[in-house]
Amino acid sequence: MTRQTILLVDDEQDLLSLWTLRLESAGYNVVTAESGEAAMGIFPAILPHLVITDLRMGQMDGMALYDAIRKINKTVPVIIITAHGTIPEAVDATRQGVYSFLPKPINGKKLLHEIEKALAVATATPRNGTTDEWRKAIISQSTIMEELLAKVQLIAGSMSNVLIRGESGTGKELLAIAVHKAGSRAEEPFVPVNCSAIPEALMESELFGHVRGSFTGANKNHPGLFMAAQGGTLFLDEIGDMPQHLQVKLLRVLQERTIRPVGGTKDIPVDVRIVSATHQTLEDLIEQKKFREDLYYRLNVVMLELPPLRDRREDIALLVNHFISLLNKQNEKQVTGFSPDAMNILLEAAWPGNIRQLFNVVEQATALSTTPLIPSDLLHHTLQENPIKILGFDEARREFEQHYLVQLLQTTGGNVAWAARIANRNRTDFYKILNRHNIVPAFFKN
Repeated sequence: MTRQTILLVDDEQDLLSLWTLRLESAGYNVVTAESGEAAMGIFPAILPHLVITDLRMGQMDGMALYDAIRKINKTVPVIIITAHGTIPEAVDATRQGVYSFLPKPINGKKLLHEIEKALAVATATPRNGTTDEWRKAIISQSTIMEELLAKVQLIAGSMSNVLIRGESGTGKELLAIAVHKAGSRAEEPFVPVNCSAIPEALMESELFGHVRGSFTGANKNHPGLFMAAQGGTLFLDEIGDMPQHLQVKLLRVLQERTIRPVGGTKDIPVDVRIVSATHQTLEDLIEQKKFREDLYYRLNVVMLELPPLRDRREDIALLVNHFISLLNKQNEKQVTGFSPDAMNILLEAAWPGNIRQLFNVVEQATALSTTPLIPSDLLHHTLQENPIKILGFDEARREFEQHYLVQLLQTTGGNVAWAARIANRNRTDFYKILNRHNIVPAFFKN
């Protein structure tokens, strides 16, 4: 099993060295930082299982570090240690979500006990084999995906229904399989159903089964997909396309945990966890009276949002290398990768079709390439859309500042004093920033 990583943050080098030795001897992988700023510089790269930080440090103290971490990952537990701790501080910290608040001098056994408890809550090792086996099919190194997978692991032991949302091609079925494999039902069936692919006239029979003679062509009993998934997980893909009369029947199944086959007279108990997925906005379908609101709340007990590929560009190179490896084995080729120019094109593409489109592009380029290193000209006819340019640092900062200032003035109705307070700037400096971006506050007044 992979050793769990702890990020240890303290501005006292002697304490860092001491506790690194103790935690490593206890079996943990320890990464250290001497300030909150340094910790935030390495946090996205190492994605630790736990953070232990001193409260009183330099410009970024322990609570400021906690707040910064929460913006990146809301599930990693944080333990704060301080010699200046008071009961009000501890209460306030735990109310904000800090896992534990421990005073100095640190009791070694107490700290190790708190670490074990925090990691047990955060990583909740699945019951089926090794810790990472359930997520092997999901190729990622991005922070946004790590946070999503941390949520999957947190709900692994729950029987709650899960709704997965995301654009087409983002890998919703792979995530549904990960939810299944992470939990106690991993050894039971995983049955996928595409609600948009089954003809409406056949869907009820396919889901709930039918008895012999119930309709023309029903020559024998058919158990249906709910029974096929008994004890395991039923994945209802494109749930937004389910016909309304079947939505009523599905709601009844979720409420009563029984099904009645077409033509049957008896209810049959079922033990199935429902994971559903959609690329549509179900709230809009509810407003249009195309989807039942009560069914929506039954399905959406836990919601997982899969990000589009354009929001996880740090995964593109990793996915490309993975696809090349698969395609080399499949086609008996020796492609080693893309040229630097070609990789830049891949990194800057818009990817409206997400991972499915990326695989298609890599497959085409691999098939057409006559050299081990794929040149950029093989991509021009497969990627016709305008690329999303990755900006330089100064340009990106200017763009962010302008967007931030406009949003701030829209929020405050052009009230510069109010906007300056929110931005933590004095009014004179704030006016200078506005002038630098040629923004006129009067335009935003109601």
